Amino acid sequence: MREILPVLERWYAARVPFGLATVVTVSRSAPREPGAAMAVGPDDEVVGSVSGGCVEGAVFDLAQEVAAGGEARVATFGYSDEDAFAVGLTCGGEISVLVRPVTEESDPTFGAVAASVAAGDPVTVATVVDGPAPRGATLAVWPHTVAGTLGASGLDVAVTADARGELALGATGLRHYGAHGERREDAVTVFLHSFAPPPRMLVFGAIDYAAAVARIGAFLGYRVTVCDARPVFATPKRFPEGVEVVVDWPHRYLHATDTDERTVICVLTHDPKFDVPLLDEALRRPAAYIGAMGSRRTHHDRLERLIDAGLSEDELARLRSPVGLDLGARTPEEVAVSVAAEIVALRWGGTGAPLTATAGAIHATGSA
Repeated sequence: MREILPVLERWYAARVPFGLATVVTVSRSAPREPGAAMAVGPDDEVVGSVSGGCVEGAVFDLAQEVAAGGEARVATFGYSDEDAFAVGLTCGGEISVLVRPVTEESDPTFGAVAASVAAGDPVTVATVVDGPAPRGATLAVWPHTVAGTLGASGLDVAVTADARGELALGATGLRHYGAHGERREDAVTVFLHSFAPPPRMLVFGAIDYAAAVARIGAFLGYRVTVCDARPVFATPKRFPEGVEVVVDWPHRYLHATDTDERTVICVLTHDPKFDVPLLDEALRRPAAYIGAMGSRRTHHDRLERLIDAGLSEDELARLRSPVGLDLGARTPEEVAVSVAAEIVALRWGGTGAPLTATAGAIHATGSA
């Protein structure tokens, strides 16, 4: 979608209706991921792809129909064992595609979304795929604002909260709700398409605890990098598939790495020669979370060293040490759960208390 937005923005600004097809689900060896898109505009101009060529002809016909005034539709394509030459995916996978018309009337938020994507500002677009809500209706969700509607205020509130969660992780996928946003029902299917890269988790110290933290970080949707200056420990085979492993001095690597307000930094080196210069660098730069492992004695010693390095009280107050919530964790996996719980609680303003000891709404709804 991101690649074809400049063309779509031009059509939209010219008030030319177009049909937009978006992959909303995939299975097995489907050639494109959810969010892949193709559009048909004026003079049957086509941009983008939903399948790499397998079913483009059929999707083109559907997009033509909706651009000419037809209603939004969902089509599913898969391989046909009976007739390999039928319209379908020769790779053996299956995709579902939402095809909807885009005009100023049908999608008044499209221009603002396109502008945000062009500017690199994060935004999630929620679109009704199926159920007792207007198919193709859209709700655009930014970190602090919302535009559009899915047809019911309760649904808008629930989707807004979930969209912000997906946006924080740069995630895209389907969610299911009741007609008025009930979370334990599945009458309405909504596609959440986030235009933001996954946040980074930087784990320093290639120890057993780092492998567990990296695993749960990847599970939560982070792009995880593990860094250690010791090549005997910093080997890819010790960490989950997809985790980047870097051999470098931690403070030097961090100094050369961009971070932002979503970045998580976990310092598990537990050695002053590594963690003091690393934290000196980390606490002076943007990050959502900076945690350091160690006992309370180690923490107090580390604070003294960081004060001597010239860090201010405000900078030191950002440090979460000893790292994690008090879960009584012992094993590396339990400690990783403790760290992940603290990261999630800090992101969303959770207390870390048992829900049985709290009152009021469980899920913060955000502003709608």
